Amino acid sequence: MTSQDHGPQLPAVAPRLRELRGRSGLTLEAAAQRAELSPAHLSRLETGHRQPSLPVLLVLARVYGTTVSHLLGEAPAAPGSVVRASEMEAVEAGGWTYRQAGSPDRAMQALRVHVPRGAQRDLVRVHPGEEWLHVLEGRLRLNLGDSEDVLEPGDSAHFDSLTPHRLSSDSSGGTDLLFVHTLLQSDAGALCLGGGQPSPERKGPHAGR
Repeated sequence: MTSQDHGPQLPAVAPRLRELRGRSGLTLEAAAQRAELSPAHLSRLETGHRQPSLPVLLVLARVYGTTVSHLLGEAPAAPGSVVRASEMEAVEAGGWTYRQAGSPDRAMQALRVHVPRGAQRDLVRVHPGEEWLHVLEGRLRLNLGDSEDVLEPGDSAHFDSLTPHRLSSDSSGGTDLLFVHTLLQSDAGALCLGGGQPSPERKGPHAGR
């Protein structure tokens, strides 16, 4: 088989794909499903037996919350330490509004979130990592395992994300909170945020990313 069959040689891609999947807490099967690849194909990419095409790199960068440049080993510019309010562009997902409140490519992702009343009534999340939240305005209903608490402005919560959890606003005008998690740079649907598809691990009567 010629080098043309494999495409350009990118030796750093395979270990980086394995590393990013491990950091995301995804199994080979789960990552392949999100990327719409077969597990066997993703396994060959991770072992270097096949080189990814540009479309596949774009998809995997989205799945792992990074960039194609990072997958290819290009050194990114050092992220700034200060995020100005004017730089926090609002993004909506399923009625939730969130703004990046931290630098990209960090181990933790910080968001400023507005939760509308009644959000995620039938959605429970379970995923690797930790979450910390702090209520700024309004009341937040937090279902964590078998417990339920209503958090007032100034209250915080810090928990293991493998504990089934859901968030919902208990105020007519919604709830504003700061939200920090260790699931590297995931989109809203992968967290407790927004109205994306329920996590495949758990769906139940408690609702709350």
